[in-house]
Amino acid sequence: MVEEVVKCCKCCKVIEILLGFFQTFTTLTTFPTNFLPLRFTWNCMSEKILVIGANGQIGTELVAALRGIYGSEAVIASDLKSPVYALKKSSGPYEIVNVLDKDNLHHIFEKYNPTQVYLLAAILSAVGEQKPKVAWDLNMTGLLHVLDFSVEFKVEKVFWPSSIAVFGPHSPQHETPQYCVMDPNTVYGFSKLAGERWCEYYFTKYGLDVRSLRYPGLIGWRANPGGGTTDYAVHIFHQALKTGNYESFLSADTALPMMYMDDAIRATITLMNAPADEVTIRSAYNLAGISFTPAQLADEIKKHIPGFEITYAGNDPRQAIADSWPKSIDDSYAQKDWGWKQEYDLPKMVEDMLVNLQDIV
Repeated sequence: MVEEVVKCCKCCKVIEILLGFFQTFTTLTTFPTNFLPLRFTWNCMSEKILVIGANGQIGTELVAALRGIYGSEAVIASDLKSPVYALKKSSGPYEIVNVLDKDNLHHIFEKYNPTQVYLLAAILSAVGEQKPKVAWDLNMTGLLHVLDFSVEFKVEKVFWPSSIAVFGPHSPQHETPQYCVMDPNTVYGFSKLAGERWCEYYFTKYGLDVRSLRYPGLIGWRANPGGGTTDYAVHIFHQALKTGNYESFLSADTALPMMYMDDAIRATITLMNAPADEVTIRSAYNLAGISFTPAQLADEIKKHIPGFEITYAGNDPRQAIADSWPKSIDDSYAQKDWGWKQEYDLPKMVEDMLVNLQDIV
């Protein structure tokens, strides 16, 4: 067991000394429970992780989680602008990075020689429809730059998020399977679908270990959402606590797959830590979560804020986007391949959101 730990660490001479100490205990065949954190730390000591798009809704929470696992100095947060408050509070390196600037991005790869890269920089669905060519350029060209540099610098693992936006009006809407008709009708959707094909191509042609998840709508309290069709499910909590009412841009009965951010971060890290031979899908895994409507979410909030009221705007362009997406997702491949299981249902998520937001809003 001890020898296996040392093989996982590339850089620690001191471990050889500790190994000699442990081997004097000839009866020790497995680590006792209190040694597990030490073993995990050893495995992590050689990692250098670059997170691109760290200021966003996912990035702020992912950076915190990764620094908790690998240590602050091992995780390089980066974005186009200065760090948001949540990242300023945590120690650790930060770089200004533009994924469309090849020289700038190449310099960052050269400076840190990362072992893992998380590319989160993207323009989401609603904003993408307002700036379609800008969205395509960022979502596609940025991905190709990162894939190329990851091959050049022999990055061990790359994570790139896909989305349920890859599905379209002719995809099955209920329990949407991993493999089916995919005809997205938004720039965000077909850029994600094209990105999935590029990721699988780089894995097949270059052996680059790229991993991806088709995120549902994500809900969290630590950072603001970034201009997506499912953003209502975050805004509603802020308005419930501020004013006691909310006008939804989606209709009362619009069901969409959602996921609490804690589950999304856990799914991401679990996938990235899975053995390579257990990752059988190199495009992107379906990820389910919780499916609910604005009306159902409002009813759950009313259990905590009895006077809360919701109204519906109508004629919002985001409604057409939502109508083209699945109502629920089948993520059985993620469950089978790397043991995925969500923890947050709707009541648990609502309670946690309100508890954490009440001192912030």
